[in-house]
Amino acid sequence: MKIEATSPDDYVTQIPEERQAAFSKLRQTILDNIPEGFEECMNYGMIGYVVPKTTYPAGYHCNTDLPLPFANLASQKNFIGFYHMGVYAKPELYKWFTEGYAKRCKYKLDMGKSCVRLKKMDDIPYDLIGELMQNISMEEWIDTYETNYKK
Repeated sequence: MKIEATSPDDYVTQIPEERQAAFSKLRQTILDNIPEGFEECMNYGMIGYVVPKTTYPAGYHCNTDLPLPFANLASQKNFIGFYHMGVYAKPELYKWFTEGYAKRCKYKLDMGKSCVRLKKMDDIPYDLIGELMQNISMEEWIDTYETNYKK
């Protein structure tokens, strides 16, 4: 599912109606819990939460014109995709998240390296995602990124 949007608000208006409430609640959960300094923007055709270039001018090593990504939110064909780079980069955070998910949700976690595929709109662990967003400060994310990925 490709959404052509110029802003996060524009993106939300184009999501299928049956996903609108859950997506909007998830977006608000992220905004309510993301540490100071990160910015919401459009990034890779999704809603992105990034370290702005004014804070980290080097940008993302894969494309230095882009800000350093931290998390993304997207409406995919069959699910809401929630992407969190900290879960990918920090094994202890991955363990914490997967264990917390199992305790809160009745359905099995469907996850890639950083992508949580949320297929059941009535079984999204908003509180866990809020805690996850609070788990890494912007400074800690920059340090983790530079340690693990920047060459």
